[in-house]
Order: sequence, then structure tokens, then C-alpha cells
Amino acid sequence: MSEAGPDLSASCVDVTFEDGIAWVTLNRPEKRNAMSPTLNREMLEIIEALETDERCKVLILTGAGESFSAGMDLKEYFREVDGLSPAEVRRVRQTAYAWQWRRLMNYPKPTIAMVNGWCFGGAFTPLIACDLSVAANEAVFGLSEINWGIIPGGNVTKAVCDKLRPADAMLYIMTGRNFDGVKAADMGLVNEAVPRAQLRDHTRALAKELMSKNLLVMNAAKIALKQVRTMTWEQAEDYLGAKAGQLRGQDTERGREKGLTQFLDEKSFKPGLGAYRRDE
Repeated sequence: MSEAGPDLSASCVDVTFEDGIAWVTLNRPEKRNAMSPTLNREMLEIIEALETDERCKVLILTGAGESFSAGMDLKEYFREVDGLSPAEVRRVRQTAYAWQWRRLMNYPKPTIAMVNGWCFGGAFTPLIACDLSVAANEAVFGLSEINWGIIPGGNVTKAVCDKLRPADAMLYIMTGRNFDGVKAADMGLVNEAVPRAQLRDHTRALAKELMSKNLLVMNAAKIALKQVRTMTWEQAEDYLGAKAGQLRGQDTERGREKGLTQFLDEKSFKPGLGAYRRDE
């Protein structure tokens, strides 16, 4: 059920709200939701708007019809930039990268990619930029660039390197073979794979689980995880200490204090068996 508020849907992207979930759907099913310059502009505007939209607690990114996204729409891309100056072409590219990984990778709200079908090439970037991902068993993935004489650009290769073992990344980049959602989960490209008939309900349940947590703390935790991956142990220790101190000053819910009180004083909370009561 859509919630009251401004309609954020656009020509290539559909947005609906359901109990704190913003379902953001790439909506070019006749093009397998390939990402054109227009879609990229609209996506950037939409995710910026959702940052401060109270109807959005968790963002789920998916595709209309039988596809998540077939990647970059080469025909539309080159048609729309034909005749533009080099500076204007750079701006078109920067808009694509702005939402596909720069903004999405460090988004201030939880994000889930729901891969319902075809996911190829450039679509790997927003898939991997999302915090979590669930795929249909029947979804089809591929890095087919080798088959038409190019390399996976647009930071696709970087995205794949961050998720897959080097041997798996090398195999699929070098051969262009397709693989399904089950294989994607086995390799760690997505968190889980479920039958397509269960995909939406399963992803909704995951979003609800996230919403049951302290979202401010969750955002700090996920950003910290991404930042410390490239730090030394010494740097990570300093960063995490500073991040924890910053969080204590920002958390109006006082999650740390509630958790300690309920665990140490009231004996009503066991951290390994559930979450602290947030309604106090």
C-alpha cells in the first residue's frame, strides 16, 4: 500500500511506499531496465529525495518485469550524448556514477538490492553498492563484455573484485558465462537466493528486520565496516573509537544506555538472543 506524500516516480523509475519501505523500481521493462542517461538523472534525484523522506526507512532497489537491469543502455547512452561537448559528456557519466555507487554505497539508510531477473554488466555496480542483496534462484547474471570486445568498465570490475574471490571474478570476466541466483549466493555476490515466487515477501521480511533495529546505529555500523576494510589495525582502532564517541552524541534514542541498563541492571536483555527494548 502506497503511503501519503509527494509522488517521486519519474519516466524511468517507479517509487512506492509500504510501511517504511521505499520500493524503487527501474522501470524500462521493454529495455530490460537498461540504464540510460535519463534513468540515471532520475535515480540520482530520487535517492537524494529519499534521504530526507520520512516514508523511507529502508530502500529496496529492483527492476520492473523480468529483469533487474541489463546494464548500461548503449544505444540510448550514445544517442543522448551525441554532439555534446567533452565537459557535458563527463557530466552525464558523473551523474551515472553518482547514484550507482558514490551515493548508494554510503547511503544514510539501509539499502537492499532485490534481483528479480536479468542482471548484467553495469547493473553489478548498484547491486554491489547496496548494503544487502537478495536474488531469485532463477535470476540470470553475466559479465558479457568480453563477448563484444570491451572490458567491464564504469567501475564494474572494481565492484566485482570487492565481492568475488579473484578466481571466480577472473572466470566470469574472461569467459562471459552466465550464472544464476543460486551460484551468485554461493560465490557471495548476493547474500541470499530464494525462489522467485518468494522473493518479494522474503526481501520485505529482511527490510522489516532491519527496521526493528536502531537505524542511526545501523548506519554508523555499516559505514564503519566499509571504511575499516582498507585501514590498518591501528587506524581502524582509532577510527572506530572516534565513531563510537560521535554516535553516542547523536543517538537520541540512547541505545547504548538502554542496552546496558536492561542487560546489567534489569537482567531483561541478553544481547545474543535478541535486541534491547526500544520503547522505553
